[in-house]
Amino acid sequence: MKKLSIAVMFILLAFCQIHAQQAKYVFYFIGDGMGVNQVQGTELYLGELEGKIGITPLQFTQFPYTTVATTFSATNGVTDSAAAGTALATGNKTKNGAIGVLKDQQTPVYSVATWAKDHGCRVGVATSVSVDHATPAAFYAHAAGRGSYYTIGKDLYNTGFDFYAGSDFLQPKDKNNPQSESLYDIASQYGYTIARGYKDYLKKCKKSDKMILFQSEASSQADQTSIPYAIDRKKGDMTLQEITRSAINFLSKDLSKGFFLMVEGGKIDWACHSNDAATVFHEVIDFDNAIKVAYEFYSQHPDETLIVVTADHETGGFVLGKGPYKLNLQVLKNQKVSESGFTKIINQLRAKTNNKVSWEAVQQALKDNFGFWDKVELSEKQEARLKAVYEQSLQNQEMKMEKSEYAQDEPIAAEAKRIIDEIALTGWTSGGHSAGYVPVFAIGAGADKFQNRIDNTEIPVKIAEAAGYTRK
Repeated sequence: MKKLSIAVMFILLAFCQIHAQQAKYVFYFIGDGMGVNQVQGTELYLGELEGKIGITPLQFTQFPYTTVATTFSATNGVTDSAAAGTALATGNKTKNGAIGVLKDQQTPVYSVATWAKDHGCRVGVATSVSVDHATPAAFYAHAAGRGSYYTIGKDLYNTGFDFYAGSDFLQPKDKNNPQSESLYDIASQYGYTIARGYKDYLKKCKKSDKMILFQSEASSQADQTSIPYAIDRKKGDMTLQEITRSAINFLSKDLSKGFFLMVEGGKIDWACHSNDAATVFHEVIDFDNAIKVAYEFYSQHPDETLIVVTADHETGGFVLGKGPYKLNLQVLKNQKVSESGFTKIINQLRAKTNNKVSWEAVQQALKDNFGFWDKVELSEKQEARLKAVYEQSLQNQEMKMEKSEYAQDEPIAAEAKRIIDEIALTGWTSGGHSAGYVPVFAIGAGADKFQNRIDNTEIPVKIAEAAGYTRK
């Protein structure tokens, strides 16, 4: 009898240990476009700002479990965000451009967020870009093409997670049907409250059963596609930190259920498409600041919380070093705005002078926003390049905007960015995605599952194993 009691005790103890290791609260952070060099470059940049050669670590790079993941899609060696998002969300490879379906573009597949919901957890999906963009959409929508924004927006309601956040809807009405109901108008039909900005969220959250958090109306009128870059941020702009804090606050209304939260740092990718190194580093730092909010929660619930940080793909083929065996990343501290932010400054000069902007005015703008001639020394060739672009685009008015995936910028803004990147000794191989490894970092309950090289499809499966979700 005594032996039986001891055996029962050991079985119960083993069960309790297994149960204690299960992740009740799951954070899944995805840095869109954030390859290995985007992360290490940011840390080397922070190190140089402290006057040293070496890294100043980000919060998430100090997590105890680290590996790399492959990212190819079902049809392409180089993935897009839709296929990569679907892999990271559902554990299935698909065709580039497809959301939440197999490569036949018809068979629906379901995400780890849905598995969490079926498990009884509260669920949130958040991003710094539009809520119907490829990566967040992969967690709740099913579409043959990522551009079906209105249909994706309707899927957001049909899936019915507890919390969504992003800049806005990209297509609140069906462009093919002028009589279609606005996605804003149908929110209440599905039990959702829409909040505009962090302060509005705080006013509405207590009385809301389900929440959609967008930036302010004024911010969306200026740009509904995303919240501003960290480097361009003005007072009152919504931040990824605020989005993350709001999500945790809302999902914590009933902690007994546990929760799953995906947060995307979507504009790391956009800055990489623009080959804008300073803006990339600021976005990675901003992403890390959002992760710090989750880490605060982890510190209070270390035995029941899992945080996983990864990326959908690398963007730009980002290079640290261009021949000389050195870096000069600290020079990027003199860049005060993104390439797109400087385009706005030039546009303001155009409007102010009736399109007769002087070279002296451009020089002053470059000095104020890139430190040129003041804190950043230019060669004669670099100055000549800027002057030639000025004469062609601002004096002779023979201008073609420089296009990247998500922006069209003034040639002088693009040239200034190229020059400061050169001085920093960074480089880019393209304006698109690459097939490079992406990093994976994990801490907390079940984090030990993230070891050895893995494929992106394994990540949601490992999260489900750590949290006890049943894969659908």
